[in-house]
Amino acid sequence: MALEDEMLRQRHERLAQIRELGFEPYGHAFEYTHAVPDIWAEYGQKSAEELANRIEVRVAGRIATIRRMGKAGFLHLLQNGEKLQVYIKKDAVRESNYKLYELLDNGDIIGVTGYLFRTKTGELTVHAEEIVFLSKIMLALPEKWHGLEDIETRYRQRYLDLIANQDVRNVFVTRSKIIASLRRQLDARGFLEVETPMMQLLYGGAAARPFVTHHNTLDTDLYLRIAPELYLKRLVVGGLERVYEINRNFRNEGISTQHNPEFTMLEFYQAYTDYRGMIELSKDLLRQTAIDATGSSEVTYEGRKLNFGNFRQLTMREAVLEFWRGADKPSLADLKDPDWLLRHSQEKSPGLALADLFERYAEEHLIEPTIIYEFPAEISPLSKNNADDSDFVDRFEIYAAGMEIANAFTELNDPQEQRRRFEEQLARKAGGDEEAHVMDEDYIRALCYGMPPAGGEGIGIDRLTMILTNSKSIRDVILFPLLRPEGEIGLVEKLRSLAP
Repeated sequence: MALEDEMLRQRHERLAQIRELGFEPYGHAFEYTHAVPDIWAEYGQKSAEELANRIEVRVAGRIATIRRMGKAGFLHLLQNGEKLQVYIKKDAVRESNYKLYELLDNGDIIGVTGYLFRTKTGELTVHAEEIVFLSKIMLALPEKWHGLEDIETRYRQRYLDLIANQDVRNVFVTRSKIIASLRRQLDARGFLEVETPMMQLLYGGAAARPFVTHHNTLDTDLYLRIAPELYLKRLVVGGLERVYEINRNFRNEGISTQHNPEFTMLEFYQAYTDYRGMIELSKDLLRQTAIDATGSSEVTYEGRKLNFGNFRQLTMREAVLEFWRGADKPSLADLKDPDWLLRHSQEKSPGLALADLFERYAEEHLIEPTIIYEFPAEISPLSKNNADDSDFVDRFEIYAAGMEIANAFTELNDPQEQRRRFEEQLARKAGGDEEAHVMDEDYIRALCYGMPPAGGEGIGIDRLTMILTNSKSIRDVILFPLLRPEGEIGLVEKLRSLAP
């Protein structure tokens, strides 16, 4: 702590010295002519001779390194993930500018006016003619700040993580590309982007516990949405036949490498299709998204190749059979036998037992992009029954790297059947299932006006980003993941000490 206090004291002294030189330590707008990546793109391949015809630039960024050598020196500016060298020579700038240079710290933000040249070692460099001070760093960057590794610090102080780790910046650039690709593809297919309520009188569309808040004026409890599904399907009833929403959802559940209570989903609905049509659309969407985000439909996740241009398709029963481990391996006939299923699971119905066996034996082994279909009706209260077997529904999920990344089905549009399904869910809730669906009378009323046959799907943006960026935890792909309250004693006092 004594070292931190001494560094703060020194930074305060430099603040005063910077002001004495006539510079504001927290400056004003600086209009640069080129971002650092633009300079590399435009001039990175030009020779010293080609740069001899004076090319003037104004650049800005955070100081990454400083090397002082008597009456001259170098520094590197970091901007938008790339660095550019700057050369400062004492007799090439005003005296106050060179004195300012001598006061600079790693992490300070400055603007530089000058011209491009190549040093004797061939490095593209800005020969500085003027330095403008833009912002003073007061807290020290971590030692070896080019590779900040402390996980707690990285998640809690994402701003520091982004400064220190180029790979982290690349993850979130890729995430943006993923969302842009999905949006562009859906727009091109005639889908309309919409917004639905995040605070709802009733929660629905998924099996999850909600967060509860209270509206003072209405004096009523509201729920943060767990899914936008029931609102989006109301819009299909209303004639918006292709709709989508890139939405934030909130589920009051555990935190793991694959779960964060606040997360992002893409949900989209298309009238006059079914789950088969959604399967084909999903293949196209995910293949093109991988290409747009990474340059290829094939990516590497934790050392294994995943090809989003080649999806396997298995029924839930087939997946259990393929990945079963143990001497008493079942047959497909066994997996269709209610008594056999109940003997091999703690669940109380054959459908729930099959889902339990799938989660235990198959899910984590679905590494290659895989479509799992034929789901039990008990775990699919919003899906249409299969025409040949009413105990199953026309639903599929997409898995990759052992994670579910998408869930889709032919939408149930029979209001009487939907009411019966909701009543089953209410019975489960009464039996202690906190994640069971609630009754939504207005949604049933909407169905009574007639919803066309439709397919709907949700794609988890966070998990898809994990796979396409080779990130091990969902926290690595969410800029500000939920964490426990910071427990550092003296944090407030430390921040107050920034005042002179």
